Amino acid sequence: MLIRSRLSLMQVFSFTWKVDLLLLVCCTIVYYLDITWLKSHIAIPVSISAVLGTAIAFFVGFNNNQAYDRWWEARIIWGGLVNDSRSWARSLLQYYASDNPEQRQTTARNMVYRHLAFLYALKSALRNRPDNYYHQYLSPEDLAQVQQETNIPNAILSLQARDLQKLKQTGTVDGFQFLEINDLLVKHTDSMGKSERIKSTVFPPNYVFFTKMFIWFYVIMNTMMMAETIGAWSILFGWAFGFVFHSTHLNGIALMNPFEYSPLAMPLDSITRNIEINLLQALGEPEIPAPVEARANGLYIM
Repeated sequence: MLIRSRLSLMQVFSFTWKVDLLLLVCCTIVYYLDITWLKSHIAIPVSISAVLGTAIAFFVGFNNNQAYDRWWEARIIWGGLVNDSRSWARSLLQYYASDNPEQRQTTARNMVYRHLAFLYALKSALRNRPDNYYHQYLSPEDLAQVQQETNIPNAILSLQARDLQKLKQTGTVDGFQFLEINDLLVKHTDSMGKSERIKSTVFPPNYVFFTKMFIWFYVIMNTMMMAETIGAWSILFGWAFGFVFHSTHLNGIALMNPFEYSPLAMPLDSITRNIEINLLQALGEPEIPAPVEARANGLYIM
């Protein structure tokens, strides 16, 4: 996720240099095609530029609005996970009513550790990037059990439900406390399911395809139209028009899949690390990991 409000020209072109080159090549070819052959056959009406530009603006605006809605929903989901994770640790540490302080601390610690494993396993699944970091927060028995399942985060939640039921059966937590902690477990499941829904729901490809096609058509028509009035300058102006529309569209495309490993996607590394720090501090652990540092001279966090 970008954390700067301003970008330098070099940073902008680092995201758009491929389409910039294609635009310059396209405008150059169209210009020479127009002055050598097409100019003597047809004149492009100026009104075409205004009509096409307006239509494309609607397409790009719709795509970007829907893409941002997906990104913002993902941010709300993981913001909820942050709060629910803190409540999970606090409830386990405060509601546990065992007379054995060591046993209380050990059981609560194991369930909080298991929750950290859930978060890191979910992050790995959403990003399709194999990551065994969550292994350190599971016992060998738990690790062997969850690795038999296809959905590892869901398998971890099942282990949490099993141990929570044991706490209720032994009277360690009363009925009201059980319901409250179980409600947090349900919220974890809901957040996982909502994240998986966003990831598995493909943004309608026809919107992306036709928007790209219309932008290129607009660039070609604009370059041909301007070639008859401003000559070779139409190459530069054609690139400029295309740069505006393509950059705006690329910005929306970058938000369509908020869980990708991308500078413009959700900062899952930073979010999970912050939760990890909060929960380990709640447990009184002596070794606390450092927060995730920004990359590219403070431009973005992952």
